[in-house]
Amino acid sequence: MSHLKAWRAAIVHCIADPKDVGIDAAYEYYQDGLLVVEGDTIYALGDAATLIPTLPKDLPIEHHPHAVITPGFVDTHIHYPQTDMIGSYGEQLLTWLNTYTFPEEKKFSDKAHARDVADRFLKELLRNGTTTALVFGTVHKVSVEAFFEASEVHNLRMICGKVMMDRNAPDYLTDTADTSYQESKELIDTWHNKGRLHYAITPRFAPTSSEQQLQLAGKLLSEYHDVYMHTHLSENKDECVWVQALFPTSNNYLDVYDQHKLLSERSVFAHGIHLCDDEYHRLHETGSAIAFCPSSNLFIGSGLFNLQKAEDHQVNVGMGTDIGAGTSFSMLQTMSDAYKVIQLQNQNLNPIKSLYLATLGGAKALRLDDKIGNLAVGSEADFVILDKKATPLLTSRLALSKGIEETLFVFMTIGDDRAIKATYSAGQCVHQRSSDNSSAQIN
Repeated sequence: MSHLKAWRAAIVHCIADPKDVGIDAAYEYYQDGLLVVEGDTIYALGDAATLIPTLPKDLPIEHHPHAVITPGFVDTHIHYPQTDMIGSYGEQLLTWLNTYTFPEEKKFSDKAHARDVADRFLKELLRNGTTTALVFGTVHKVSVEAFFEASEVHNLRMICGKVMMDRNAPDYLTDTADTSYQESKELIDTWHNKGRLHYAITPRFAPTSSEQQLQLAGKLLSEYHDVYMHTHLSENKDECVWVQALFPTSNNYLDVYDQHKLLSERSVFAHGIHLCDDEYHRLHETGSAIAFCPSSNLFIGSGLFNLQKAEDHQVNVGMGTDIGAGTSFSMLQTMSDAYKVIQLQNQNLNPIKSLYLATLGGAKALRLDDKIGNLAVGSEADFVILDKKATPLLTSRLALSKGIEETLFVFMTIGDDRAIKATYSAGQCVHQRSSDNSSAQIN
């Protein structure tokens, strides 16, 4: 027990999906809690008054009386190469890709550039309390190597893949079916399950892959039983029409992927806004997941994700920022946009459900809920300290909070990166906000 460390604060985490057990049974809350970590693993969790007498008397306890500890956030869809094009003005999806995205991604043939962006990207994630993400690289193999090398330095649980794209894109940004298969295979053999890193087979979306490339992506998925598959699905109505024209024998957009054996328990489809009942059913049947990306969907004008319908079909759902169409690395801000998207459909999104989607729900979508997403004993010690006094507005508003649900909701609606006092990955501090809240550092 010589490697024990402890943090004392209000602590909240989800233990189940509210849709299955109801709100009250979906979370644990300790108003004066203690989180004890041994090495990289959670050793104990509970009320401070109960736990402290059971621990060594000389155990140092880091006390945060004006804070809330939550699990580290899980971002189920994000593009690291789009970090520097966030906030690009005025287009919908297909034009946006050609105008902004593809020229930016061209730069990632240079590994030094890719590493510079990867380092800054990870710093932004950690500054915003995100400890795990499912990440797009570019078509360039070196873009993924640079990302994994940067992630390995900080022992982060990250998932990334090389984009597979052999048509309907600029010549400077396409590969071939064979080269995409071979390079993906080499990356899997080198990086998948190395430390806390995982690989995702990553066809960009159906329109930019030939039948042969999609077939080889399916072949890779069958050859490696525990790799991920990460792509886009039904984000934009014009995109859906284009997919039907390109794949006339498909029954729907999802069926294109289904025909090429790309649906699995480790397949995550970003967006899924314009789906029919058959598509929801197949997602559930195959254990595939959807990444709900509200900020991006609003920014690009794609539509409103129907969370209720996905839940009615028992489809796993996580939350994603979708940088750079998404406008913030902050999962707090993304939860705020999710609330608004649901409100526009005359429904409500409870803050406990929001926390679930951003933590345990994302971990379940990634089949990592035995490792991350909550603070259960035995889980990896990825967690965030939220500062209730991070800004004057948070200070005054939270002084009026009547309970943890209201406190979470306030963090989600007016909180941002400033609310993240510290971020821990595998028990180590990987972000500490400076005392004057003007800058941050990554350890």
